[in-house]
Amino acid sequence: MKLLDELDKRIIEILKEDARTPFTTIASKLGISEAAVRKRVRRLVDSGVIKKFTIETSMEGGAQAIVMLSVNTKIPCPEISREVRKIEGVRAVYEVSGEYDIVVFLNGPDNDALNRMIDEIRKINGVLKTTTMVILKAW
Repeated sequence: MKLLDELDKRIIEILKEDARTPFTTIASKLGISEAAVRKRVRRLVDSGVIKKFTIETSMEGGAQAIVMLSVNTKIPCPEISREVRKIEGVRAVYEVSGEYDIVVFLNGPDNDALNRMIDEIRKINGVLKTTTMVILKAW
């Protein structure tokens, strides 16, 4: 895929704010046709720049946590990440650099559910250590 131009970047920013923004609204904001927006979004999806459209829910009635993993270097990070991704309640998995190797975002109905998810993560072959931060308030 060619580099993103300013219109592509602006479309992405609008969709990041609200993935349900109608193409006609985006077109109006950018001063281009709805067909141009549709074509650009299709190209961004087909090329993998836009991986998925998703929703964000409030924490009301639920619990969220960030879990940082240190892993055994003898087991490839992507292999461990794939296993973590299979756990119900895992919202996102990122391989990172620095003190930790993988960062995981969890959503669950309550802290007991988060604890069960963390226990499942700890059982994955290659996970050496976890550090968890329960989210108290999201802005």
